[in-house]
Amino acid sequence: LPGRGHVVLCLALVISAITFTGSPMDSMDTIVSSGFPENSLLMFPREAVYSKYIGHTSRRKFGSKLPRSNRWHQTLRDLRGGGAAGSKPGKFKKKEGIGEMGGQSNSQDRRQLSSLCLAQAEKKPLKYVIVTGGVLSGIGKGVTASSIGVLLKMMHRKPTAIKIDPYLNIDAGTMSPLEHGEVYVLEDGGETDLDLGNYERFMDVKLTNDSNLTTGKVYRSIIEAERRGEFLGKTVQVIPHVTGEIRAWMDRTGRTPIGMADGGKRTPDTCVIELGGTVGDIESMPFLEAIRELQLEVGRSNVVVVHVSLIPEIHGEQKTKPTQHSIQKMREIGIYPDVLVARSRWPLRDSARMKLSSFCNVPQENIISMPDLSNIYHIPRMLVDQGLHRKLASQLQLKTGPLDRLLVNNWGKVAKSMDSVTEEIRIALVGKYTGGSDTYHSVVKALLHASISSNQKLKILWIDSADLELPEESEEFCNAWRELQTAHGILVPGGFGQRAHLGMIRAIHYARIRRVPFLGICLGMQLAVVEFARNELGIRRADSTEFNSNLSEDEKVIIFMPEGDTENMGGTMRLGVRTTRLIPNSTTYRYYGATELIQERHRHRYEVNPHLLSRLEEYGLRFVGKDAEKGDRMEVVELPLESHPYYVATQFHPEFNTRHQRPSPPFFGLLQAAKKHKVQMMAKEAELSLEELEQGT
Repeated sequence: LPGRGHVVLCLALVISAITFTGSPMDSMDTIVSSGFPENSLLMFPREAVYSKYIGHTSRRKFGSKLPRSNRWHQTLRDLRGGGAAGSKPGKFKKKEGIGEMGGQSNSQDRRQLSSLCLAQAEKKPLKYVIVTGGVLSGIGKGVTASSIGVLLKMMHRKPTAIKIDPYLNIDAGTMSPLEHGEVYVLEDGGETDLDLGNYERFMDVKLTNDSNLTTGKVYRSIIEAERRGEFLGKTVQVIPHVTGEIRAWMDRTGRTPIGMADGGKRTPDTCVIELGGTVGDIESMPFLEAIRELQLEVGRSNVVVVHVSLIPEIHGEQKTKPTQHSIQKMREIGIYPDVLVARSRWPLRDSARMKLSSFCNVPQENIISMPDLSNIYHIPRMLVDQGLHRKLASQLQLKTGPLDRLLVNNWGKVAKSMDSVTEEIRIALVGKYTGGSDTYHSVVKALLHASISSNQKLKILWIDSADLELPEESEEFCNAWRELQTAHGILVPGGFGQRAHLGMIRAIHYARIRRVPFLGICLGMQLAVVEFARNELGIRRADSTEFNSNLSEDEKVIIFMPEGDTENMGGTMRLGVRTTRLIPNSTTYRYYGATELIQERHRHRYEVNPHLLSRLEEYGLRFVGKDAEKGDRMEVVELPLESHPYYVATQFHPEFNTRHQRPSPPFFGLLQAAKKHKVQMMAKEAELSLEELEQGT
């Protein structure tokens, strides 16, 4: 009888688990963690299999839907992935079979089912850490999620990360950096939210485009499946289809191997998922429902929910009411936070902690105080000091052991080194999106990492390139020009569009003529070539076709790439990692450790006109890096050391590969050259002061 077969199957699971773990209690945990509900397994074993693979949760409902003689076939079909997505079990011909199993006897089917179920039981479940936010955005969810990833590495886990953005855009590629912050580019060409840059830099991994999940991606996937007829006439709804797609995406991406620093790949065992926005936003409701379903599907022992919320301070009192309402909203959905991270200006007081615990139903020991710190690199060590690793291990039923002390100490050293440096270095960042630091987030991090490695305290002089286009007598121009003159180094980053590009050219001209260390990135590199063509080759109207389409052939210094898409904007640029071949003995070659072939990430539509290379090089501009594939695409431009101490510009974006332990070579070169230039500036100022003193006497 099928019932007797199920009893044998469950006994086999128990025996195999006991053999593996040596404990009946551990064996039950093993079976439950593999997906079999504990109450179903003990009370009615047959239901445990069918509730997992056919989706029925009651004996009455199960028996009314599927004939007894065909239940094995339907179960095997679901296990092998042969069942239609979203379809309900029903009557079908016995000889229909599943793949090559058509016509097999029930005993053969049962043996197949037993082996497949045992394989499911032996499969280790993926652990999830869900990070949500309350009260308002921008309080540190991304850094918290990144720091939890570091903490998991200290616990000898293999974490990956997913960022959920509830907006309808497919990706961040067409969004304004002034509104959304920078667009972070992954190795596979994915244009993503800047938080993925935090994940990669903290956890030292290389994520994929699927690691950034948006509402646009979810709905596109579902609509395409519906057009292919995969729902078999079903009414496609938010529940269960949208939430099911979200859960499937989480599981698939959480198990996808990710790149490591050594160039290899690693299969994760823990997935950190950050939900963008705040709890209560209408666009995030399907994702919250999917998280609730995920908890039910994989079991509470495989999920930890971390809620990050703001604790404002008014008249000297830390207010907990906003956080109470935020968690109340989560509880209405069916999600109960396991850990509460309290963001505040000062450390959380005991009175506030007690109130949060009482009204939010979170144990006091699970409330993490995260006050404002001197730098974000203190956070991983602070989480260790408050015992978050033990809370994660307890909730996720992980083996406890000593932390990776080398990793813990390294993070402590980085944080302390940033606080201890006193020698200031001033870098002028001349760009068109200087309204907030998030617009050039990775550029700032690359400068910061380079300053740490060169033992300098970074000070960024934010200069809006539009101010350098104003009349010289205007106050805005005078302030911007004064800042530029006091800088020890100048950086011109990427950008798009004609607006304010002349101010960037003016800054580049100043850096070249006054021998100030200079680094140009993407658009900065293209404008460096334009500036050189105008002032050295005498091509007064030299420009990019991005800004001016009415140019002669000699004036087209920067051109649209031949393979580019002129109609669609999103995802049509030259994106992702590319290999560049460097000329030996060049400045860039030396800072990359005498490596001839390097790999960096790109994001551009325009390039240097190859027909003007000979003329440009004849006047002294050196193209020391070209694409390794054909050698006709310019990647790195320099001036020789005898004419300029550090004048480097790259078509690629080296800031996307920076790490605090491995700063980006072009940025490190800029900081090293700026240190020397600072000494020269101080010596020159001293000479001028002495000369003034002598004249006075």
